[in-house]
Amino acid sequence: MNTSPYRVLWTLCLTLLLLAAVGCNETLTVDVAMGGAATGQATLSDEELADGWILLFDGETLFGWKQASKANWKVADGVISVSEGEQGLLHTTSQFADYRLKVDFRSAQRTNSGIFLRTSPAPADVTGKCYELNIAGADNPFPTGSFVQRQKAEGEHQSTDWQTYDVTAQGGHFTVKLDGKLVLDYTDPKPLGRGFIGLQLNSGKVEFRNVKLKPLGLASIFNGKDLTGWKTYPEMESEFTVTKEGWMNVRNGKGQIETEGTYADFTMQLDVFVDGKALNSGVFFRCIPGEVMNGYESQIHNGYIDGDRTKPQDCGTGGIFRRQNARRVVADDFAWFQKTIHVDGKHVAVWVNGYQVTDFTDDRKPDANPRKGLRLEPGTIQIQGHDPTTNLSFRNLRIAEMPAR
Repeated sequence: MNTSPYRVLWTLCLTLLLLAAVGCNETLTVDVAMGGAATGQATLSDEELADGWILLFDGETLFGWKQASKANWKVADGVISVSEGEQGLLHTTSQFADYRLKVDFRSAQRTNSGIFLRTSPAPADVTGKCYELNIAGADNPFPTGSFVQRQKAEGEHQSTDWQTYDVTAQGGHFTVKLDGKLVLDYTDPKPLGRGFIGLQLNSGKVEFRNVKLKPLGLASIFNGKDLTGWKTYPEMESEFTVTKEGWMNVRNGKGQIETEGTYADFTMQLDVFVDGKALNSGVFFRCIPGEVMNGYESQIHNGYIDGDRTKPQDCGTGGIFRRQNARRVVADDFAWFQKTIHVDGKHVAVWVNGYQVTDFTDDRKPDANPRKGLRLEPGTIQIQGHDPTTNLSFRNLRIAEMPAR
């Protein structure tokens, strides 16, 4: 059959168009899948998010971690690994008190490592400055599952395969499960109140993945029925109400609602629904009581520029307004999202849908006014009504104050 040049050209163009369409669809699928979720390989299920879990390791970077010694800590394929360098810790930039911690680990033969709880960056005394959950062979006086110099684990648990620690720390009471089996139940009569979580290089090669934490001891500060426990400002434009579903809702212009209680160092979790496109609000903390939004602001704004979630339109949800932008806009408008605000001295970290977006340290000189300097004094929590377009709802507001170290 004879084929005209025009028909060949048309067939070629049609083929190219179809290939381009397939390529576009694939790209679109990737973008949508990344959407408001964390981009790394570490993830949380919907059930874990609802239960208050956050990721300490995003699966791609060491954001939220700091090295206390020179070693070859690196991230690849969703795993943190180390094998060479000075002995010491890779530790979180946030200190935690009461929590449940899950960590997968894998160690080569003859490796000696550990996971440090409530630790300082470079503890010299494991019996007074931290709790060292060991990763070591059966010939070690404190093999895998033990608290070094405190209590030996039950049974032998040496393996070169992936294993999972599930640790609960509440006050002085610690329980440790290894691959689902209870191996340690320890109570410290003089517990450390708070501290960092550290991954150790001692000797050999060790790997870690799926590092996640659930803060414990959070108490509700909103009863879902009325605004008991909160101070309203009827002279301001914002209207705060409780919906039939039991949500706190704010509409209309500028205003605020304020807790009657004050808080200095704490972990706060809440769910937020933005009922509009790129609306603006915020959660203020360590506020000077009675003043108009005079505190640190954890921003709520889900807008981003040029379709790029790493370019927040206005600081980004979870960013500390005028201090540090969120590194990624994780949340979406018209959908509930979870927010965790963790305040520890001059350090603030924020997670959105379990993904850490902010790691901020206020290095300004101390000042009672947070607009002028570092405020460490207790202050109220305030929720903002920003402008006439404001329409946001809040639920499951709960908080836990951290004990002193």
